[in-house]
Parts: sequence; structure tokens; C-alpha cells
Amino acid sequence: MLEFQKMPGHLIRRLHQISVSVFASQTAGAGFDVTSVQFAALSTIEAYPGIDQAGLAGLIAYDRVTIGGVVDRLVQKGYVDRQVSLRDRRARELFITKQGAAVLRAMAPIVRDVQGEILRGLSAADRKSFIALLRKATEAANEMSRAPLRVPEKEYQE
Repeated sequence: MLEFQKMPGHLIRRLHQISVSVFASQTAGAGFDVTSVQFAALSTIEAYPGIDQAGLAGLIAYDRVTIGGVVDRLVQKGYVDRQVSLRDRRARELFITKQGAAVLRAMAPIVRDVQGEILRGLSAADRKSFIALLRKATEAANEMSRAPLRVPEKEYQE
């Protein structure tokens, strides 16, 4: 084994590749055309009705410039409505549609199963420990990211 193949950065990148591949394969196999980032965006928009794109980017730790394309695709698919904010005419508020909520509900069990596939080589106890360690490392390094996770600065409406 080469030295770099033992390094956490390489292993994290490889696990991410596997995660994206398994997610795409399983969801497409079930008839869904939704990426893992789109799924995270839909979940967040459902949890925070009226969130703006900057808030959405922060909550899913995604680049603020790129989130517009993600939202555009969700709007085109009919899963999200984008409305001009009544509080700030420059801002756009995001709301999940009935169709988007139905897709999210239908995908949820598939996405849960994908998590087991990603970590298939680990026992239940190892998975729990691994996830706890991933969270700890990710939270400690959050500010080093080009797209750090951000808690919303304001409440969003129902």
C-alpha cells in the first residue's frame, strides 16, 4: 500500500466517492433524479420554510455561489417554489412544494438504506463510533472549510 493510501484525507475522499456513487445508484434505481445535495437542500427547505439561498447554503455547508444552480434544478423539477420576500424585495424565499415533499418522503427510506451500504464493512457498534468521530472531526474543522456549516441567523416562517 502506498503511503498516501493510508492518510485520512485520501480515505475520506474515497469514502465520499463511494457515498456519492451508492446514493446515485440506489436513488436512480428507485426512479428518482435527485442528487445527494438536492436531497439535503429539499430536507432543509422543508424544515425551514421561507429560508433564503444564503441560509440554505450555510445549513447544508455548500458554496453560496453554487447553491443557486441546485435551487434552479429543484424549481425546474417542481419540487421547490422561489418567491420574492415580502420583508426584503431583493431576497428570494424558498418553499417545498407538495410534489417536493412527496418525493422527499418516498426517498427517505432509500436514503436511510444507503447509509448502511456506505458503511457495510462496519458493525453496528463500529458505525456508531465512526459517525461520532466523523462528527467530532468535522465540527472541529468546520471553520477551515470553504463552505462552513452555518446555523441560521434568523427564524424562517411557516
